[in-house]
Amino acid sequence: MIYNFIGYDGKIIPKTGVSSSTFIDYPQNLRLGVRCYIGHHNFLEASNGLTIEDGCQITTYCTITTHSSHTSIRLYGYNYAGGDMIGYLKGSVHIGKFTFVGPHSTIMPGTKIGKGCLIAAYSYVQGDFPDFSIIAGNPAQIVGDTRDRDSALLEQNPML
Repeated sequence: MIYNFIGYDGKIIPKTGVSSSTFIDYPQNLRLGVRCYIGHHNFLEASNGLTIEDGCQITTYCTITTHSSHTSIRLYGYNYAGGDMIGYLKGSVHIGKFTFVGPHSTIMPGTKIGKGCLIAAYSYVQGDFPDFSIIAGNPAQIVGDTRDRDSALLEQNPML
């Protein structure tokens, strides 16, 4: 684990750790906040812009991608050439502050995840999700609200 990660711009990102086994494609388009944890064996593809805000945790074996050819490759077959083809998905990904991404999750192009969200393990996430969503499934859906989930702990610990 590399703490006080140095971004593509050469600046230290305080208290952010990125595993040496995480692969970052297009690092110049990755924006990482402070106090982030990017665990082991992840794939972060940022060609169309990837923002991971302060305090996020990306656990293990996660894929976050800002482009995908999974449809266009089938449509074009031997004529597939990548890029701006029908079915080729492109779009930035934005993950809001203090969001947790569970193991083996995939986040697809054009996705926006609000702050304080929880993404369950093995989720396939695509679309817009509001703040404090509990997100789970394949395809992922909102299954709850983290404020409800955390209310008992907050009542027991008012200093939080």
